[in-house]
Amino acid sequence: MKFTMRIYELLMWLMTQVGFLLALFFSAALPSPPPRVSPISPLLSATMTTVVPTSEEDAALSVVRFVSELANAELGPDVAEAEVSKLCMEAEKFIAMGNWLELAQLMVPSAELIFSKVSDKDVESIFTIICNLVTKTENPDEVEGIVEVISEKIIRQPNEKPAARLKILINLYNLLETPKCRFDVYMKALKFAVNGKVTEYIIPSFKKIDSFLKDWKIGITEQRELFLTISNILKDNKSTAKDSFKFLTNFLATFTGEDAQVLSTAKEEAVRAIVEFVKAPDVFQCDLLDIPAVKQLENDAEYSLLYQLLKIFLTQKLVAYLEYHSANSTLLKSCGLVHEDCVAKMRLMSLVDLSSDGSAQIPYELIKDTLQINDDEVEQWVVKAITAKLIVCKMDQMNQVVIVSHHTDRVFSDDQWRTLRTKLGKWRENIKNVIGTIQASKITEDGSQAAQGLVVR
Repeated sequence: MKFTMRIYELLMWLMTQVGFLLALFFSAALPSPPPRVSPISPLLSATMTTVVPTSEEDAALSVVRFVSELANAELGPDVAEAEVSKLCMEAEKFIAMGNWLELAQLMVPSAELIFSKVSDKDVESIFTIICNLVTKTENPDEVEGIVEVISEKIIRQPNEKPAARLKILINLYNLLETPKCRFDVYMKALKFAVNGKVTEYIIPSFKKIDSFLKDWKIGITEQRELFLTISNILKDNKSTAKDSFKFLTNFLATFTGEDAQVLSTAKEEAVRAIVEFVKAPDVFQCDLLDIPAVKQLENDAEYSLLYQLLKIFLTQKLVAYLEYHSANSTLLKSCGLVHEDCVAKMRLMSLVDLSSDGSAQIPYELIKDTLQINDDEVEQWVVKAITAKLIVCKMDQMNQVVIVSHHTDRVFSDDQWRTLRTKLGKWRENIKNVIGTIQASKITEDGSQAAQGLVVR
């Protein structure tokens, strides 16, 4: 009996060993099951967290846990875990109660610390979840509060991953529906781009400003801030100088109808607009003379000479500029204006002025004298004017005349409106006469056909 029991025990031991060996064999041969991952698994892989988000609320908790673990990593495992658990419990309470502003205030301070610890992609993932809190509430005040909490933290360190921070602001903008909040975030993004030296990422949006304005429905004060900020961003780049001048002009135009005290606040920008116009090699037309913010300089003791310069460029010819330069060369230099560049621009504008005198044919000799150039340079300057789209013309070398079919006016004031009205009136009369002639011909033709019909019968 004892022998039988010993054999039984031996067989059981052997089976146990064989089972253990088989388990080892199969565990090595079969692939391990894939780990469960969450929507922000690249972030969670850096820690031992076991949170697996299955909803937006879980995603927020995952962010709270992840960033708090990073923020408290140096406190030791016991203290850190206690702090992490505390924050997660608070986050769960805020989520359950729908206190989204309090949740943002809980998440953002710790999340702001991660910029120096994780990649740009991970930063974007975290803040995408945080920014999404603005979509959880329909309370405008709460939305504004969340926006303020997020944006103020983002813009605080413009030199730390500025491109990533700017992208977060843009993502936040795209999540918003309230016009006021959208405008506020866009302005913060503009100013941050300047401070962080990443304006190249925001400049493409300037092409959509007109549609943005329709969406935002902002007041005059906000428009002034917007136009001036954009103009300042563009002015330092030669390739965008023309656009800078355009937005600066838009800024000055908002002062129409204001009193002298308000106009005086735009005096420096009006001076800058004059200098930028004179300096710009590809801007030949503007309405600055009629804008009150600029016109106030005409009788200003300090800046009246600059207004006079603007008037020369928009209404007179090269000879007037040369006389001005002789008396005010120091002023031009102090404004950063190069005399040779001014002469070149005035030659083109003088050629336009000759085209607008009412004569369709301009003799080469007149062009030479007006532009103060040599005989062999006349056609070169005509070509330059054509290239700049200032005139449409043909050069008759045989008769030494330029035949102009169209020109661009330097200004479009009341005189130009009256001229346009006269032309439209003439076209209207011509069209009316043509229609009358056609109708008369049709009546005659119908009468002839009727008469022929009677004869046939």
